[in-house]
Amino acid sequence: MPDPALNILRSTFGYPAFRGRQEEVIRHVAAGGSGLVLMPTGGGKSLCYQIPALLRGKLGLVVSPLIALMQDQVAALRQAGVRAGFYNSTLAAGAKAQLRQELKAGLLDLLYAAPETLGTEFIRSFIAGLDLSLIAVDEAHCVSQWGHDFRPDYLEIAHLRQLHPGVPLLALTATADPLTREEIRERLGLKQDPVFASSFDRPNIRYEIVRKDSAREQLLAFIRERHPGQAGIIYCLSRAKAEETADWLSRHGVPALCYHAGLPAALRASAQARFLREDGLCMVATIAFGMGIDKPDVRFVAHLDLPKSLEGYYQETGRAGRDGLPSTAWMAYGLGDVVQLRQFIERSEGDEAYKRLSQQKLNAMLGLCESVGCRRQALLKYFGQEHAGGCGNCDNCLDQPKAWDGTLAAQKALSAVARTGGRFGAGHLIDVLLAKPSPKALERGHDKLSVWGVGAEHDAQAWSSIFRQLVAGGWVDVDAAAYGALKLNQRSWALMKGQQKVMLREDAAPKARREKAPRMRGQAAELEGDEALAFEALRELRKSLALDQGLPPYVIFHDATLKAMVRERPRSLQALGQVSGVGRVKLARYGAEFLGELAHSLGYELPG
Repeated sequence: MPDPALNILRSTFGYPAFRGRQEEVIRHVAAGGSGLVLMPTGGGKSLCYQIPALLRGKLGLVVSPLIALMQDQVAALRQAGVRAGFYNSTLAAGAKAQLRQELKAGLLDLLYAAPETLGTEFIRSFIAGLDLSLIAVDEAHCVSQWGHDFRPDYLEIAHLRQLHPGVPLLALTATADPLTREEIRERLGLKQDPVFASSFDRPNIRYEIVRKDSAREQLLAFIRERHPGQAGIIYCLSRAKAEETADWLSRHGVPALCYHAGLPAALRASAQARFLREDGLCMVATIAFGMGIDKPDVRFVAHLDLPKSLEGYYQETGRAGRDGLPSTAWMAYGLGDVVQLRQFIERSEGDEAYKRLSQQKLNAMLGLCESVGCRRQALLKYFGQEHAGGCGNCDNCLDQPKAWDGTLAAQKALSAVARTGGRFGAGHLIDVLLAKPSPKALERGHDKLSVWGVGAEHDAQAWSSIFRQLVAGGWVDVDAAAYGALKLNQRSWALMKGQQKVMLREDAAPKARREKAPRMRGQAAELEGDEALAFEALRELRKSLALDQGLPPYVIFHDATLKAMVRERPRSLQALGQVSGVGRVKLARYGAEFLGELAHSLGYELPG
């Protein structure tokens, strides 16, 4: 007998087999079970609720925070033949009335609803009267007040479940440390239900963290040498920096857009639509951008500022390479990042528990940056998963950094802090250690101190690295009230008295790192000659069809599917239908055109 779940996977979505724990989750929910799904970005979470909703034959309600993307998500489902709709604050009165009619008539399989609508009369009364197959909570970490993306509207989900007590609820997220995970289960009433945790490993992503040294120039060189003409996301901590960086990149020949919460809604929507629909654009943004972005061919994610937590870093870098092809997570990191984030935490209005947790999250992020071991191993360990290390696809594994006994250097650095009264930042302290006669040093008589010039064995960059690692390791504190001044703590004195030793990381020179890093090329990298030309021809056909319908091109077919078409060279609609990503509805809608373009580009005739 044919398997109904597998039949939907193949005929509707065009995939030959389930991945990871998808099948286990789907069968559990289809049988009426609830649970929490932890699955990496690009791991296929959406199928875990879409297929059970279709199997159960009633309306599936999906709570999603992605208002700006719902239209594209629904369009993608409709392309596959799934009857989907969305409800959020952007809908006009007429559209809402039409949606009600469709729901009453049973004409929808899936309804996407924004969290801010959960307390409205439409959800409380109208949806309450409908027979639901399931409730899916996407980006479920937003329900956690300890998480990095807390959304108060998500707390309404508990009330929604009370309206449908017998309906299975599936919470899904790509980022949840143990504390966030348990809060999700508590708030959504899932304490007695299973947790389906897949590996968080994204082996196609190369993790690279470089010493910050003229970060914009480093970024430009990285894009030009490694990802020319390819789509990428660049994260900045401030709105002003995002705007300035986008403008600077554009002036240097890299097409770049800007996105942050302070821009008018129309500008944000336009930038997001262009990024999704056009090829080769870079989006420079704050963390306001990216949740749920399912553009599959983002080839790199870059950070010009240090993320506040490993959850944020993992989620943001996970937006690269959703199609499974080689991609890069690149970050420029320096002492200023550490000082700035330490100050943010101390100056925040949160209580001591909040500050303590924020410091713990930042310390874990700093641990990844300063590690001399496998980045992937350290990242996965944070999420409770073991990795043997030696991944072969991070900077530390490809170019093993050295660790050195920095105890003496650290003692000199801390002595400079002590002798100058703990009232100065690293820049001035480095001047003192190198005997640089700056006006500030001379005015304060610091040229008369015993530590004046004792650090001549290291240059300014090396001392910056030493101070960065001392701050990151908690050997010296940042005075939040004194503009980044460094001050001693108990660990400082233990180190200065020789009661502790400290091993430091030897930073590679930025240029040497770039020379060693291999160039990462795009989707057609493994295609040559006529096949590469055929791939581009299929992309142009897809672009034209998408433009006519006002859709992002990947909604029609992913690049990976086009690449498979070129390699497999199908000569009939039946053969084309066997290509991964080509479902029944898409085959009927687009099959003939793509089959004809493929035959024309590769120079062979189709039978009949």
